Amino acid sequence: MSIMESGFVETRLGRLHVDVVGEGPPLVLWHSMFVDSTSWNRLVPLLKGAHRLHLIDAPSCGRSDPLSDSTDISACADAAIEVLEQVRRSSGQAGIDWLGNAWGGHVGLEVAARRPDLIRSLVAVSAPTHPIDRALRRKVRMLVPLYRLIGPHGPVRSAIEETLFTDRTRAHDREAVGLLRDSLDRAGRTATIRAIETAILNRTDLRRAALEVTCPVLFVTTDDRGEWTPEQARAVAADMVDARESTVRGARVIPALEQPEATSRALTEFWSGLDHR
Repeated sequence: MSIMESGFVETRLGRLHVDVVGEGPPLVLWHSMFVDSTSWNRLVPLLKGAHRLHLIDAPSCGRSDPLSDSTDISACADAAIEVLEQVRRSSGQAGIDWLGNAWGGHVGLEVAARRPDLIRSLVAVSAPTHPIDRALRRKVRMLVPLYRLIGPHGPVRSAIEETLFTDRTRAHDREAVGLLRDSLDRAGRTATIRAIETAILNRTDLRRAALEVTCPVLFVTTDDRGEWTPEQARAVAADMVDARESTVRGARVIPALEQPEATSRALTEFWSGLDHR
């Protein structure tokens, strides 16, 4: 059995780049929209001593191939399953832990519902199970042609930063803002637009998938994302087989960047509890 190393995994959505770091049971991570796997940089040092991390660059992000056309969460789940099957062959582990932020949380819910044999546990961070509402859909649709025209600059970049980060982060955390800007600069305009259509505009209702998931689930929410409140997550969790919610304060969409220590504590508490149940 060969140990999986950093590199590319061939999938139906093209080659996905996966960075592999750390030692321990496998943990697969899929990031949010508008960033790439570097958005986990502050969390990696807190996790890699207990897990072997497999950090995926989603399609059209980071070093992965750009999407040839927009698609949907279901197709992303197909590609994720191909990565997970390779991780399983490499690690010899029957079930793998999944950590997904927003886009990655949605993909994880779909995978866990369809392939319970692959997922030991699921953490979905800032990942609403309902489709985007009309106001947000209208805002994103207005953003797309402007993004095509000027790219991630000016009012487009400001809108993205305001969507992802709290006022405090935007004002005082240059490293986090710089990481977002670098991620946007690495992705081409067309590739990013196809990712926006795939991960946001084409996002369907994932409550059905959530209710089919049988593995332990943790919804990590934040106190500053109005689209997905702790109360909404707890309501969905109450109808699931084995789910709970944990709130990270002082963050909006990517708590692993804004509040890595608090995020790590929530994850560690959840994973440690798996062995006792």
